[in-house]
Amino acid sequence: MATLIRGKLSNKLSNAATAVSNKSQAKVSGMFARMGFQAATDEEGLGFAACDDLDYDHRQGMQMDIMTTDEMGGEASGDGGTLDGDSHYQRDGTGPSRSASKDGGSTNELSEVRPKITAWEAGWNVTNAIQGMFVLGLPYAILHGGYLGLFLIIFAAVVCCYTGKILISCLYEEDEDGQLVRVRDSYVDIANACCAPRFPSLGGHIVNVAQIIELVMTCILYVVVSGNLMYNSFPNMPISQKSWAIIATVALLPCAFLKNLKAVSKFSLLCTMAHFVINVLVIAYCLSRARDWAWDKVKFYIDVKKFPISIGIIVFSYTSQIFLPSLEGNMNKPSEFHCMMNWTHIAACILKGLFALVAYLTWADTTKEVITDNLPHGIRAVVNLFLVAKALLSYPLPFFAAVEVLEKSFFQDGGRAVFPDCYGGDGRLKSWGLTLRCILVVFTLLMAIYVPHFALLMGLTGSLTGAGLCFLLPSLFHLKLLWRKLLWHQVFFDVAIFVIGGICSVSGFIHSMEGLIEAFKYNIEE
Repeated sequence: MATLIRGKLSNKLSNAATAVSNKSQAKVSGMFARMGFQAATDEEGLGFAACDDLDYDHRQGMQMDIMTTDEMGGEASGDGGTLDGDSHYQRDGTGPSRSASKDGGSTNELSEVRPKITAWEAGWNVTNAIQGMFVLGLPYAILHGGYLGLFLIIFAAVVCCYTGKILISCLYEEDEDGQLVRVRDSYVDIANACCAPRFPSLGGHIVNVAQIIELVMTCILYVVVSGNLMYNSFPNMPISQKSWAIIATVALLPCAFLKNLKAVSKFSLLCTMAHFVINVLVIAYCLSRARDWAWDKVKFYIDVKKFPISIGIIVFSYTSQIFLPSLEGNMNKPSEFHCMMNWTHIAACILKGLFALVAYLTWADTTKEVITDNLPHGIRAVVNLFLVAKALLSYPLPFFAAVEVLEKSFFQDGGRAVFPDCYGGDGRLKSWGLTLRCILVVFTLLMAIYVPHFALLMGLTGSLTGAGLCFLLPSLFHLKLLWRKLLWHQVFFDVAIFVIGGICSVSGFIHSMEGLIEAFKYNIEE
């Protein structure tokens, strides 16, 4: 009996000492994080401290039966090394389900509610982002870049695939056991971690601004392409391109009432299939004219003034980094993310290169900014109507995403919100919140009316935000957060991508602006 009591007292003392040690380590790691010696933020330090507490509770429960089940206790203690709290974040995705937290288990409920997606489903989402309507501007990029434009399509695919992978690697840190733990959830979290501790929210603000610009510009491009396609489909009708843009915007006004994307998401598969059919029709027509292909028109030299615009067009067509952190976090096997990125970008590179080359060979120097405008009138009308339907059905996605970013930044940011919440206590959208959404729709219309140049706008957006979100920021964040673990060739790749991306971004932005100014000055129509 005395031996049993002595054993229990010894266990309690060791448990107390372990608890004090764990809490001291958490405080020290948090202090060093605030001093900037670690890449982790304060929230991440608290997350590791919570994991330490879970580990302590787990081992304490196991030791209650240590006197009677030595063998079982030893196995349980071995399992305690890989925490249930961490298993949710393991890259292999095969660990047990995440355990409930101390404050009520809300994380467990969220993980049960959210369905996981397979690598194929994730790849489908990435394909939708990088194989959308904006491939219609790629033949125009070949017009000004020749074979170098084709090389750039391949180069952009390789770089965007690489930066997507290193962006996801910035979501993870190694724990005490050397296991990769997901300590960040979004692009904004990565940016804030890089700017901490001096400017903990600066990086998030920069990323949010870039996201809003890119999403709103995407909405503008959908309105521009809708007006352009309708005008070129029915050139004999007394309706101008601006009038067609207004008609398209009237059809888009119900987007202001969106609360979620359930209704819109039902059309996503149909839109993608329709776009695939359209691409097949365009390529089939081009192949029917293979005898007349102008191989001699494909140049090895570039138009120095126009080619930087082509760079922005190509980069913008590969933009997908914004939603990759969320996509990877919802995969049931995150370890398959790298493989998914490889085959989606290889497929995109092949399809885009073939589409751009075949279309340019067919029309050569007469290639227009939107390639379907080169089709014969009969085929053009049918194809353009499908494209307009796809553009109008695709508009709500970036619009709703832009609204969410704006509302979270200015209306729902806790006590730091600049304006009151757009929603009432019953969850209904307030009248002034609806007015702000309608103003955003009208703003996209006004931009589409006064800047009706699809390729120039696409090049401007790709140079301004596309290069920043796809090239500059991922490589910069990778260097900042994982500097001590990078090999020399990884540092070289990151620095090279940052430098090349910066040069392309600045030159593309300058030449796109010059093109827009020239279009306004001489009243050049598309």
